[in-house]
Amino acid sequence: MSKLGLLVVHIRSADRVFWRNPASAFFTLALPVMFLILFSVLFGTKPTGVNGHQVNSATFTLAGIVTFSVIGACYTNLAIGMTFAREGGFLKRLRGTPLPPWVYLAARIIHAVLVAGLLVVVAVAFSGFAYGVRIPLASVPPLVVSLVIGAACFSSLGLAVTAIIPNADASPAIVNAAVFPLLFVSNVFIPIAHPPAFLQTLTGIFPVGRFAAALHQAFFPGPHSTDLATHQLVILGIWGVAGLVLALRFFSWEPRHQPG
Repeated sequence: MSKLGLLVVHIRSADRVFWRNPASAFFTLALPVMFLILFSVLFGTKPTGVNGHQVNSATFTLAGIVTFSVIGACYTNLAIGMTFAREGGFLKRLRGTPLPPWVYLAARIIHAVLVAGLLVVVAVAFSGFAYGVRIPLASVPPLVVSLVIGAACFSSLGLAVTAIIPNADASPAIVNAAVFPLLFVSNVFIPIAHPPAFLQTLTGIFPVGRFAAALHQAFFPGPHSTDLATHQLVILGIWGVAGLVLALRFFSWEPRHQPG
């Protein structure tokens, strides 16, 4: 079988594993909807300013949930899943087969991106049905470009962060601790009108804030700017390349904890 055929087979295999755990699949898909309902109840539909626009809170929340969905699928779930596969000895056994390692990793990343895309569709459809949120047609191309670059960036960071995770039990705590605080201070869930200088610096450094800003630019382009947040996407690309370099250097196929 060709390498492309092997890649397709392993993407389908990852997809079957995902859907054969219906409880996990259900809550994965339901989580964006739950967050949309929760934040809409908390903040209502009062207008908030983004990029010079006044948008209702439901529209702002949708952009935040899209950000969260991509990061959750491509960074959090990928990092935790790869750590469990490593510590369970699956990756070590895989290296003993004729399968090229990059095929397996590419299949896992592509499947994570597909799940992220499905979460985005669910969030957009539900927000449109329940809250009347509409995405302008002109915003679709820059939105897709931002989603693709963001997914690639966080996938590489998800592989890279496994290098600092000592065991499977520690993976959820370490992975979430690295990203959850940034979600709440990077204008993702809560609009921060006048953040202090140190917070602006913090969100400007890390990719969560850059990704959120790129999606805001796509959803709500400013009066004197284009739909595509080129500056934000370039920085996301730099983070993605850095994550890829670290993953190539430090990603381990061997369990950290050797029994006995």
